[in-house]
Amino acid sequence: MNNDTLRVWRGQPYPLGATWNGMGVNFALFSEHATGVELCLYDRDDPTRETARIPVRERTNQVWHCYLPDVRPGQLYGYRVHGPYDPSTGHRFNAAKLLLDPYARAIAGDVVWDDALFAYRVGGAREDLEPDDRDSAPFVPKCVVVDPTFAWGDDRAPRTPWNRTVIYECHVKGMTARHPGVPAHLRGTYLGLCSDAILDHFTSLGVTAVELLPVHQFLDDRHLVERGLRNYWGYNTIGFFAPDARYGTARSLGNPVDEFKTMVRTLHAAGLEVILDVVYNHTAEGNHLGPTLSFKGLDNAAYYRLVPDDPRFYYDFTGTGNSLNVRHPRTLQLIMDSLRYWVTEMHVDGFRFDLAPVLARELFEVDRLSAFFDIIQQDPVLQGVKLIAEPWDVGPGGYQVGNFPVGWAEWNGKYRDDVRGFWKGDPGQVPALASRLSGSADIYKWSQRSAYASVNFVVAHDGFTLHDLASYEGKHNEANGEGNRDGHDHNISRNWGVEGDTDDPAILDMRYRSMRNFLATLVLSQGVPMLAHGDEIGRTQRGNNNAYAQDNEISWLDWDLDDRRRALLDFTRRVVSIRQANPVLRRRTFFRGEVVSHEGIKDLTWLRPDGAEMSQPDWDFAGARALGMLVHGEATDETDDRGRPIRGDTMLLLVNASDGTVEFALPTLDSGEWTVLVDTAEGEVAVVEMPVLPVLPYSLVLLRQGRERRIGEPGPSA
Repeated sequence: MNNDTLRVWRGQPYPLGATWNGMGVNFALFSEHATGVELCLYDRDDPTRETARIPVRERTNQVWHCYLPDVRPGQLYGYRVHGPYDPSTGHRFNAAKLLLDPYARAIAGDVVWDDALFAYRVGGAREDLEPDDRDSAPFVPKCVVVDPTFAWGDDRAPRTPWNRTVIYECHVKGMTARHPGVPAHLRGTYLGLCSDAILDHFTSLGVTAVELLPVHQFLDDRHLVERGLRNYWGYNTIGFFAPDARYGTARSLGNPVDEFKTMVRTLHAAGLEVILDVVYNHTAEGNHLGPTLSFKGLDNAAYYRLVPDDPRFYYDFTGTGNSLNVRHPRTLQLIMDSLRYWVTEMHVDGFRFDLAPVLARELFEVDRLSAFFDIIQQDPVLQGVKLIAEPWDVGPGGYQVGNFPVGWAEWNGKYRDDVRGFWKGDPGQVPALASRLSGSADIYKWSQRSAYASVNFVVAHDGFTLHDLASYEGKHNEANGEGNRDGHDHNISRNWGVEGDTDDPAILDMRYRSMRNFLATLVLSQGVPMLAHGDEIGRTQRGNNNAYAQDNEISWLDWDLDDRRRALLDFTRRVVSIRQANPVLRRRTFFRGEVVSHEGIKDLTWLRPDGAEMSQPDWDFAGARALGMLVHGEATDETDDRGRPIRGDTMLLLVNASDGTVEFALPTLDSGEWTVLVDTAEGEVAVVEMPVLPVLPYSLVLLRQGRERRIGEPGPSA
């Protein structure tokens, strides 16, 4: 196939991207400031060999388009775009550079780092002001024309209600790379993540949603590759429509779309929702000295936020060198089209938006009423999916916890810090812990959101693992090659006497008790709990709290469990099952602090260890380290399918973060009997009839009123 034999028709400006219609392929590319566009086709067997270069002559509403009736799915392609190279005015066109289609549904191959990838002459005296004429095509991955048909069959989204949702944050490769039950050829892949062994783990744990670290096509930074590392986490997107090919199997040949869809359908069949961690705030092209791979060469001034007084440079609210220009209608369209595509074509159930305030910066400040939120709010496709914000970025005023609009949930960073501070034994943490246990109404109620606006977490991919939170007081990131200067210093962690590994059984006992405290607190708090993958089995990163570049055994889950790690897994399964079986532990709305029973008991009562209700002087006492939380069985707002209220069990949560045993006076309700459901100090108490219960140092106890019955057995109903 060459230019002489290839038929070229005018085509249509919409939809953007390469669209196979069963007879040929329509190509459509937006560029507002380009003076010319060339479509380049490449040999599938030899992606470095260009087979045709086609001038795209049709332009409608700033969209360049053509239709090729002789092209089929599997075709490799890219673009060369002509226009001024004048960084001082914001333009960086350079037709010597092959560019990826922003709407490519699949991308084959890896970036091979070479100076030809840069639109300017690297090392030149004028930095980025002198254009480079070397051809970058041999070093650039190629876009792939995709056939969108797939046998979805009876696939149905689980549509798990927010208050029943338990999120499991995980990495496609890290989860499966070392699992002995995953077939070797599927480890590290989408298909591995939906293999029987991993499905069994998810379902036995009781989680309802899998939140995947970025799977949009991303690239490995040059500085990492030169140090023998990789961008493991994936927050370096270059293709917003393409599932990253590195998680495909060998047979997918750079087009893993069907395998991604198979993963989603299989997870859905197991009752699991799929949430994607998405990075629409920046791209992998970096700052003014970064490579030209797509957006820079297509229309730099349209796609990026440039400094108005000197458009050679980029606003950087992300710490990566650039920020996408969400104020431009075509860039905003790109994001919305991408979101809709992942819902309608790929069947995902929700999104977690990395550095979400960047998307709400209308001018410079974060605006909770920005065009981005307005469009999301009214979009019919996105109304039915879960939307989660990481509510901070690195720009001025970027910490926006609690400030997102109705319809959004947020990663609650205050929850993480307050729960860590309490169990570390820091003073004055009891009032903050009470707020976090009860759903963080102080953060979210003002905006008329519900308790499930708070996505609670103690540990996420960024920072210490749960094991390391209880084993290290300082970061140990030497493997990253940055002199241990990267990563957070404020970890709010405690090592219990020894930094790092130890064989001391007493220290190990306290570390695992600490892990159980964190897990139980997380799962039993109002709001939506999020577990980080491997925390349920005591995963360690050897003290590395910024393992973004560690695509190796530092990050991958180790599934070889000893007795302690296996017991931790069993404990996690138990507390999750308790949450799911008890509606008072997963309310939809905030507690009202009102009387709900004929005994005059409120829906929620905070108790001192002596059994008296907490008063203001008690809240103000910085030396307090213990607290009781009494939730009445009629405090549930859960209903059955006909809207009838479902009465729950009365629950009593006792926490003690002091160095000594605290004796809690138990409330006398009905029979006066209480059953211990959870004891993180691993006490053997079952039914408690004594008026006082000793709670050991740094431990948590959950009790249910009445005698023991099987977990999951229904309690009294109205």
